[in-house]
Amino acid sequence: MAEQSLWHNRDFLKFWAGETISLLGTQITNLALPLTAIYIFGATDEQVGLLRFLQLVPYLGLAMVFGVWVDRVRRKPVMLAANVTRMVLIGLIPVLWWLGWLNLVVLLAIAAAVGIASVLFDVSWMAFVPVLVRDRRNYVEASAKMGVSSSSADIAGPGLAGLLVSMLTAPVALIVDAVSYAFSAVLLLVIRTREEAPEPVAERHLLTELRDGMRWVIRDPILRWLALIGFCVNFSMISVWTMFLLYGTRDLGLSSATLGTILAAASVGGLTGALISQKVIRRFPLGRVYLVAQSALLLGPSLIVLAGGPRQMMVGMFVASFFLTYLGLGVAGVIIVSLRQSVTPQTMMGRMTAAFRTLLFGGGALGGLFAGLLAGELGAKRALTVAALGSAAVIVALVLSPVTRLRTA
Repeated sequence: MAEQSLWHNRDFLKFWAGETISLLGTQITNLALPLTAIYIFGATDEQVGLLRFLQLVPYLGLAMVFGVWVDRVRRKPVMLAANVTRMVLIGLIPVLWWLGWLNLVVLLAIAAAVGIASVLFDVSWMAFVPVLVRDRRNYVEASAKMGVSSSSADIAGPGLAGLLVSMLTAPVALIVDAVSYAFSAVLLLVIRTREEAPEPVAERHLLTELRDGMRWVIRDPILRWLALIGFCVNFSMISVWTMFLLYGTRDLGLSSATLGTILAAASVGGLTGALISQKVIRRFPLGRVYLVAQSALLLGPSLIVLAGGPRQMMVGMFVASFFLTYLGLGVAGVIIVSLRQSVTPQTMMGRMTAAFRTLLFGGGALGGLFAGLLAGELGAKRALTVAALGSAAVIVALVLSPVTRLRTA
């Protein structure tokens, strides 16, 4: 018999609440940090792209190493340490600005350090959820709830960030993210579920375990295609997001409040996707839902390029673009996480997660760098056209994926 709904799992609800608040703070930082660089230091397109790159590039070099280590230890203390570290680092930015010690180099260094702590947390939390959710049949519900959290943060975060930046300035708005990490750490502390220490192994070799984690993903056809498409999707989303930020602020002169409102209104799509995902998956073959959701995500950027006419019409097209992208992400994300957790044993979970984080966030890091360089060379509008065409081309690989032929998880 399946266990009760996760609404009755108090420790999962504590973790879920803490992660929801933390994700909200992260969304605020995702807008406030580049706006700090643009408004306070007059950062160029290339420098904004570099900032986004430094936030995500630690996943390329460290995710696999951290994943091996996480499989050797309890995950909860690791997540606590990561959140406290992020709280301190983000909190430093407004303090240094008040003292007159903040400059662009320091901002870039803090962004990279926060990225390192984020890698450590991200390779841990997905492996920690099965500790709280014992029945594999509840993984889809857990993934859907986490998807709702992410989408809700996407909705509230940018709008709140735009408002806070307008009222307090970009550096001061980052205080909210620091507080969110503190809140998440407190809720982690009160989780009572006992996490068993991994069984000791006589001999462990880092390179062997790194190879085992990547081999697990590459050899499994479902995981391999999820990772390949995920790399392309993250490259597309981060490059488009970065280019749009440059296009909106530089070319169109949109205010921080308007940018936040566009992203917040559009992210209703992500929440809608997460909320309907379970019902849609139960009604239609899993692979078909995955194909439609990812296609919507990949075609979303084309609406930004096609936007024209009066300012209100352009803003409406921007909202529609991000709505479509996040709607697809909301549904596809639930499918992807539940599939990954279903086919991977607990002893390999950290390394599997790390392999995915390396590929997915590596794609995002390269997308941010690509966006800054291409926008600097062609201008943000033309760069967005290139990005939209590349995003649409990924649908060819999506159709070839065996994931699209699955009926159930």
